[in-house]
Amino acid sequence: MAEQQEIENKEEKESASPVNTSALRESRERRGRGRERENRRSEEDKEFVEKLVTLNRTAKVVKGGRRFSFAALTVVGDRKGRVGYGFGKANDVTEAIRKSIDKAKRNLIVLPIKNGTIPHEMLGKFKGSSVLIKPARPGTGIIAGGAVRAVMDAAGATDIISKSLGASASVNVVRATFDAIERLMDAKAVAVARGKTLDELWG
Repeated sequence: MAEQQEIENKEEKESASPVNTSALRESRERRGRGRERENRRSEEDKEFVEKLVTLNRTAKVVKGGRRFSFAALTVVGDRKGRVGYGFGKANDVTEAIRKSIDKAKRNLIVLPIKNGTIPHEMLGKFKGSSVLIKPARPGTGIIAGGAVRAVMDAAGATDIISKSLGASASVNVVRATFDAIERLMDAKAVAVARGKTLDELWG
């Protein structure tokens, strides 16, 4: 009887050991995936430049007092031509900023940059706001207001002239700026349209 019990115990241990090893492998794989996700997020954070344009606070009067909520507008770019904007709302400041940054990273567009400036001038419009952006010579810098400056700086433009025409609401100014960026032609397209080479056009 004792020998039979020992044999049964050995069989139980042998049958239980592969299950435990498989569970350990799964847990290790999960930990590895979590670390990979964290590394990817940290790399993305290093890659992108985040700029907070506006942070608005609104109050709602309820029975117990006033309830505050926050709305954040942020611009995200990699300083290599890609830029995006996002608008987030939440009851907490950090959560509103996080939401806006996530939306901005999902809505990236390309700003055609050549020698630190844009190929040609363009007028962008959104509702009551209009933004005029013009190319500038090297050394000019970014001559722009707060919202347009944040967009151009995040995109990586170094020499540009802009003028905000019409309404000055930050959200509308940013959207008008992105409307102008989306309508810009690439330097190669401008050269082909004018029948010149890139060297002849840009020097």
